[in-house]
Amino acid sequence: MTLPAGWTARRPTLDDVPAILAVVHAADTFAIGYPDFSAEDVAECLTAPYVDPAADSWLGLDPDGTVVAWAIIDNPTGVGREFVEVYVDPDQGRPLRGPLLARQLDRVGERAAERGLPALAVRCAVYEPETEWLAILLDAGFTLAKRYVRMSRSLAGVPAEPPAPPAGVTVRPVRRDDDADLRTFHGIYDTAFRDTPDYEPLDYERWRARIGDGNAWDEWFVAEVDGEPAGILQSSDQALDQDQGWVKNVAVLPMRRRRGVGAALLGHAFARYAAKGRASAGLGVDLANPTVPMSLYRSVGLRDVRIVDMYQVVVPAAG
Repeated sequence: MTLPAGWTARRPTLDDVPAILAVVHAADTFAIGYPDFSAEDVAECLTAPYVDPAADSWLGLDPDGTVVAWAIIDNPTGVGREFVEVYVDPDQGRPLRGPLLARQLDRVGERAAERGLPALAVRCAVYEPETEWLAILLDAGFTLAKRYVRMSRSLAGVPAEPPAPPAGVTVRPVRRDDDADLRTFHGIYDTAFRDTPDYEPLDYERWRARIGDGNAWDEWFVAEVDGEPAGILQSSDQALDQDQGWVKNVAVLPMRRRRGVGAALLGHAFARYAAKGRASAGLGVDLANPTVPMSLYRSVGLRDVRIVDMYQVVVPAAG
């Protein structure tokens, strides 16, 4: 698929971050109602370990030379499926979305060949207002893979002290300077998610390198049952611009489920967020995960606020 006459594309650099951010903000406002990206997020995408902007990303420019679109491939682990984003300014960049998607799918075929794979699965997210984007994906052969729900609750009136956990259950912050405790945290996370679809395991060393050190460690918790590690909760700062505490992962070992561990972890996280003055708490739910405890989430006050569908196509290796 070729670019419209007079429109052009080039590779981005870090100097383009402000222009890219303007496009992403316009795209996010159309799709979800508010900007959901920062300049730091854009820079991280362009410098991610498994992304080469000179090969894996494009800027789309209108006939006046204004940046109105940005496409990038994301693969946070370097294994498994690829994720493709094609952001466009909804008022100016729409003619570029299909052509840039086609370029990214061609690139995925090259990346499959580089990794010695026969093919790679590609996923793209679609929010409810993005009917034109959905049509482009369907025309390119994508089919619905799964659905996610974003949930949220107000923290108004939530005390800074968490509710008492059930008998035998204790919750504490992870000990960030204790390698053994971080290994326990990782082990619970890895074990709990092994029975979920699409889980891509990372060994401890790669996981530790990926999470880095710039975390609010007092928002990461370990739960124990009768003195034995049983569950974990990992927070993220991805929703701070919305004044929201964000639960990135909550996981309980299979043999420790239905003991109130998940609710205790969430209660501690909500109390910590409230103590820091956050207005709300949120998390995302993969509805394809058979272990998702929707009744638990609703019992602690979380409610559905947005749905995003994930579409997928398999791209053969180039050549």
